[in-house]
Amino acid sequence: MPTVQKSIRIQEKTLKEIEQIARDTGKEFSVVTNELLDEAVRMQRCPDIVFTEGTTGRRARVAGTGIEVWEVIATYKGVDEDVNRLQKAYHWLSEQQLRSAIGYYKTYPEEIDLLIKQNEGLTEDQVHKRHPFLTRANR
Repeated sequence: MPTVQKSIRIQEKTLKEIEQIARDTGKEFSVVTNELLDEAVRMQRCPDIVFTEGTTGRRARVAGTGIEVWEVIATYKGVDEDVNRLQKAYHWLSEQQLRSAIGYYKTYPEEIDLLIKQNEGLTEDQVHKRHPFLTRANR
């Protein structure tokens, strides 16, 4: 994606935090800063969605849960986009949490569709190689 150079003033405390994240992740300062800004914009546009680190990187999740947005949307598609059936499938989530996931999907469909496609394409062998602790011990 093309970038534009822009000069901004950053509080020293924030600058140090971003520099530390860059060191910890081995990423360039500008990459980390852009990722954080992008996440902040997405969270501003889609309340109740947060970004957290997982085994496969930072992903959009429903706030207050460990559930990734793509998981809710995969189920949503599986129940023919019926919100009542989705609420039954995720009975422990509030209607607002589910609507937030749907709203995020409607705002960023390419991201979520790609994650769903990647997940659907996983084989048992691929899962075992990436995450051996998630598969049966008798392999």
